[in-house]
Amino acid sequence: MVSDLGSYSNDSVACQYCYLVLIQQRFFHAQQQDTSMACIGKWTLLMSIALVCGCSAILGQSEKRKVHIVYMGNSLANPEKATSLYQKVLAKVLSGKEEVARSMVYSYTASFSGFAAELSTTEAASISKMPGVVSVFPSSVKKLHTTRSWDFLGLSTTSNHGLPTGGSNIIIGVLDSGVWPESESFSDKYLPDPIPSRWKGTCVSGDSFSSSNCNRKLIGARMFPNGYEQNFGPIIGPGEYRSPRDAEGHGSHTASTAGGSSVKHASLFGLAEGTARGGTPTARIAAYKVCWFGSCTDADILAAFDEAVADGVDLISSSIGGSPQDYFSDSIAIGAFHAVQNGVFVSSSAGNSGPSVYTATNVAPWLTTVAASSIDRKFTSSIVLGNSLPYKGVALNTISLSNPWYPLVSGEAIRNASSPLANFSKYCYDGTMALDKVKDSIVVCYGGVGAPDATVLAAGGAGVILVDSFDKSVGFAFSLPCSVVGTADAKHILKYINSTSFPVADILPSITTVDDSLVPQTAIFSSRGPNVITPDILKPDITAPGVDILAAWSPVSSISGESTDNRSTSFNIISGTSMSCPHVTGAAAFVKSFHPEWSPAAIKSALMTTATPLDGDKRFNKDGPLGYGSGLISPTKATDPGLVYDADTTDFSLFLCGLNYTSEQVQLISGFSNFSCPEEVPSVIDLNYPSIAIANVQGSLNKSIIRTLTNVGFSGNSTYTVHIQAPKGVSVTVSPSCLHFDAPYQRLSFHANFQANSLPSEQVYLSGALTWTDGIHFVRSPVLIWPASFTVQ
Repeated sequence: MVSDLGSYSNDSVACQYCYLVLIQQRFFHAQQQDTSMACIGKWTLLMSIALVCGCSAILGQSEKRKVHIVYMGNSLANPEKATSLYQKVLAKVLSGKEEVARSMVYSYTASFSGFAAELSTTEAASISKMPGVVSVFPSSVKKLHTTRSWDFLGLSTTSNHGLPTGGSNIIIGVLDSGVWPESESFSDKYLPDPIPSRWKGTCVSGDSFSSSNCNRKLIGARMFPNGYEQNFGPIIGPGEYRSPRDAEGHGSHTASTAGGSSVKHASLFGLAEGTARGGTPTARIAAYKVCWFGSCTDADILAAFDEAVADGVDLISSSIGGSPQDYFSDSIAIGAFHAVQNGVFVSSSAGNSGPSVYTATNVAPWLTTVAASSIDRKFTSSIVLGNSLPYKGVALNTISLSNPWYPLVSGEAIRNASSPLANFSKYCYDGTMALDKVKDSIVVCYGGVGAPDATVLAAGGAGVILVDSFDKSVGFAFSLPCSVVGTADAKHILKYINSTSFPVADILPSITTVDDSLVPQTAIFSSRGPNVITPDILKPDITAPGVDILAAWSPVSSISGESTDNRSTSFNIISGTSMSCPHVTGAAAFVKSFHPEWSPAAIKSALMTTATPLDGDKRFNKDGPLGYGSGLISPTKATDPGLVYDADTTDFSLFLCGLNYTSEQVQLISGFSNFSCPEEVPSVIDLNYPSIAIANVQGSLNKSIIRTLTNVGFSGNSTYTVHIQAPKGVSVTVSPSCLHFDAPYQRLSFHANFQANSLPSEQVYLSGALTWTDGIHFVRSPVLIWPASFTVQ
């Protein structure tokens, strides 16, 4: 693909610069924070650079047919009639049966109605106006968002918490980059029970994968390549398998985090050694491969949702995302709506675009949207200078230097004056440094948009001291010995370099540190709210461990994301909301193993209302619920929440009315043929949601909301009173303030009113909570209020 760009590299000075940057740089933070980012599709990257530079020759001028999604709402009773209907719709804009057949990419018939087809913009616009069509939108490309963590959450390996009898009946579907079936995390050695009889899925064959790769643990494996291949051409290696086999590692990591079998003595070359396991280690796993070379198309994602529901999964984990879209122009929101409608819990990652606000993705209210937070473990790699002063950096450094001392140089001080990017040598970009000074040296580089470890390694360097001016809380793997320090330590290291004629240093391998004083913080990369589509629905919903997580890996995938890194491992440590999402999936599976009759909304409520808010005094928790939602999940508490905020398709249909969907549209989406939106349009804030958000307040505040609680406690007869933590300057009243339940599953409602003459000017948002308690259970809902002028401080 680089050679394709080369033919256009002389179009303009701007394009020459883009070409140079494309060849010379890789996105360091993107590569290291999450493997999904490390595997950014080359074509998508080319398109982005071409758009920025205005290189029209790369993009091409003529319109051509592209894959579009035609969404037609709830599923029809007869799949054959549905397919025939889709063909008739296409025939109205295309010429003849052969063209219709060539255009069709997928037919969606199991849990919802619609199809994916190659259409021009004009053809798509014509179909969008046809009766029975809810929406038509291009099949865009989404990205993957990327031991100790389950112990940290209170699920120790010494207690089975009522499993495996319940857990072995739970089936977790994972939409991701596939699975490495030989991993011990997918062994069925300790699963004597047969596969649940309701399972209708299968294992499809392909490159280096056959049905024999599945077992009583990994009970299903499918692939969905059509959308990708229509966009980018045939899937041909190296670097990918046209099969459910995982070439990247991301899919194996997320699947094993959610429901992997227990594996003793798992580690990344000695780091994080312990027992690796999923939240429900006896659960069954079904892998749905929708991502190829790191790219996941809407058409493939929707096909996977459709099949997973038909196969009989209980939960779906999707660590994939793009920019927020209208709910029914978003493949994940559409697939999740119909999955939840069929009783399937769906969790999805909030994204890795933090710490800026308004960055959370996957924000539909029927989704459980997951932020990422740290745990009580970190990995430190010490740097020792020739003056014997040590500095403690952070890294996943598993490589030992062969000699005790190496020359220490600064990338800024050894610039290559002939390079057009010489002024950027402090970032150690390829070609910016004098190669003879780099060879066999440890180089001090500043974090930028490149991959300094790769450029230093290519130049024969021995190691890198990487300076991160913003954050060093996340451990990254590198292709050579490397340690990350802050700017304060960097000043001392540079001062030492300038103080002696022959500065030297050593970088030591990382060690694992478990420290109870490491209070959980929202990960710096974790996307924050508010919800850009529906601000009155608080997103993200909840947080879970997503920093430095050890889990299964593909042994053919690079540990550091660098093609020159040939180390192979069965377990890897990576970070991202991709890692936190399957923690919530595993916790939800754990809850469902105790309460198989609970709805997805009830399970979500149980997880949210029993979560622990993070310490707001910590640096990266300053965004409060906008960063971590209800708080850190507590799986054991969630099995007995006392009360839940339940919701079903009727509730979500009324919610859609509040978003100005017409009755006809809601009928198509919900499948309720007689549904009509009320004359008095419902307020979206009254969706029976476990959190409360009041957005865009202008001046004074006077807002009432209604919620309904369902008694799921073990005692049918119970009385709950409300405890109010009012946001600063806001008067809160709840009526009634006491709820008495006489029977299990009884539902009782309450109203809450929020009043303020004006919002305090010194805060960008106001937070509080409503907690219902019977003295045993504490059912907590975060409250967040912010003005229309909400900004980032």
